[in-house]
Amino acid sequence: MKSAHAPSEPGQAADASPAAPLLRLEQIEVVYHRVVTAVQGVTISVGAGQFVALLGTNGAGKTTTLRAISGFLGLDDARVTEGRILFDGRAIENQAPHRITEQGICLVPERDKVFENLTVGENLEAAVTARRARRAELRDVVYGQFPRLAELRRREAGYLSGGERQMLAIGSALMCDPRLLMIDELSQGLAPVIVEDLLERLRHLREKLGLTVLLVEQNAQVALEAADYGYVIESGRIVLDGTPARLLEHGDVQEFYLGGTGGERRSYRDVKQYRRSRRWYG
Repeated sequence: MKSAHAPSEPGQAADASPAAPLLRLEQIEVVYHRVVTAVQGVTISVGAGQFVALLGTNGAGKTTTLRAISGFLGLDDARVTEGRILFDGRAIENQAPHRITEQGICLVPERDKVFENLTVGENLEAAVTARRARRAELRDVVYGQFPRLAELRRREAGYLSGGERQMLAIGSALMCDPRLLMIDELSQGLAPVIVEDLLERLRHLREKLGLTVLLVEQNAQVALEAADYGYVIESGRIVLDGTPARLLEHGDVQEFYLGGTGGERRSYRDVKQYRRSRRWYG
């Protein structure tokens, strides 16, 4: 039996096969301005080639976790003060963003996704490709998966729709030739049909490029339909984890994220004594 105080390893449930961890966060703590602890004791694993979802409400610690992985914490006077972040077995916590990108990690942020004054084509060319010989190949992949971007390659990004901007943001990230693609709030502000289309294209890209994907989402239904494994973070701590089927069947996930009880949807933080020790068992 696994400890009730540590999340289970992705893929170790009875209905999933083991996956070697490409990314591993071990009990990380993130502190802002040397005094404010935003994330505490977070442990997650993302297996090579997996699609993993990190779910949580506003302020739960999702974006902070992504910024800790991608190296952007320093811009906010924050840093990882405890624990380790391992990528392909190497420690990367508190490294500069460009060093993280060079190692194969790329983040599609929640806001400021594109350069509005540049055209679609110029946005793609502005991305830093680790292996410049692959630039033309990667551009062909982007235009092949997102034909709309090929049609709009000469249009300024500021005139794109929300869905087109999200496509361009993902395309620009792909131009960096990542091994791990992290996406912050894919569905925000987009119609469900557009979100479903984007997720389908991400699944194709994962197969074509061998990508590993870490998706941060508030929309649990959207994220878990695409994911191989999921985590729920609240108040800077992982409170649940498991396969999508198990999380979707979990009463707390149904109540707080899917509105399954028929009552008003609430946050975990509205419950005074939420049982944070509950975990999935293999």
